[in-house]
Amino acid sequence: METALTRLTGVRHPVVQTGMGWVAGPRLVSATANAGALGILASATMTLDQLRAAVREVRARTDAPFGVNLRADAADAGDRVRILVEEGVRVASFALAPSRELIGELKEAGVVVMPTVGARRHAEKVAAWGADAVLVQGTEGGGHTGEVATTVLLPQVVDAVDIPVVAAGGFFDGRGLVAALAYGAAGVAMGTRFLLTSDSTVPDAVKARYLAATVRDVTVTRAVDGLPHRMLRTELVDALERSGRVRGALQAVRRAAGYRKLSGTSWRRMLQDGRALKHGKDLTWSQVLLAANTPMLLRASMVDGRTDLGVMASGQVAGVIDDLPSCAELVERIMKEAEGTCRGLTAPG
Repeated sequence: METALTRLTGVRHPVVQTGMGWVAGPRLVSATANAGALGILASATMTLDQLRAAVREVRARTDAPFGVNLRADAADAGDRVRILVEEGVRVASFALAPSRELIGELKEAGVVVMPTVGARRHAEKVAAWGADAVLVQGTEGGGHTGEVATTVLLPQVVDAVDIPVVAAGGFFDGRGLVAALAYGAAGVAMGTRFLLTSDSTVPDAVKARYLAATVRDVTVTRAVDGLPHRMLRTELVDALERSGRVRGALQAVRRAAGYRKLSGTSWRRMLQDGRALKHGKDLTWSQVLLAANTPMLLRASMVDGRTDLGVMASGQVAGVIDDLPSCAELVERIMKEAEGTCRGLTAPG
């Protein structure tokens, strides 16, 4: 199925596996790429050396195009961009809008720039700055999310920009792909659906928790960092929502210290990141600390398997997923279902 997305990135199918922290590592990304979709490596939790090594590992596992997700507000964003350019990465995606300068540097090197946005005005801004495509996530998507449903946000953005639009938030099968294409999108992006594959390195106990979830078990909370965050309701979420300010601050400091030890990040760097997150938002300093070390909370579940202590970011689609196919099986299923859906729409009677 050829679309503006497949032509732009060189993949066979208009399906993107999103860059999920601690989840989208070399194994998942290369399996996605080998299946003909666009795998996105999550780099925010990696050092510069780890990023370069991960890119080379993906390259050793596949000859297909893939991308890397970057934090546009990271202090070393420029260094990470240079690694992508030097290593010949095909696509750079961003969780926040990158600067005009970063976009220009990547485009000059021939790297496709695809920021993620949650509002029409943000899509218009990055398109004006030269982004090659935009990934639009509606409120159904996992992690930090907005308030507008994909079915409302997607057509707004498609009508507002002249670059390929990838739809995210609420997609998990071929019917959703056809629906997104009907709205004018060039493809769909999926996070939770790829997390729940046999190629994902997420511990089995965590996958089981996702598979057992109903749509009512996926919630949006501000308790983690003061921002709307879609995730599975867990013991940690309940505890954070019950915590007072003092207790919450102590928990934040303890977890921040753990993240600092694990990542080698300095307290100064963590506070800089925290201030960037706080800018323009009414966050307490305990929420700022929690936001700065949210990667530690994600790691507790996605790497250590601690469903009681970790954040389990999740799209609403977790409530309708009940199996763990390989990436190859998943992508093949999606494309066959999309083709069947299209035939059904055009069949007589």
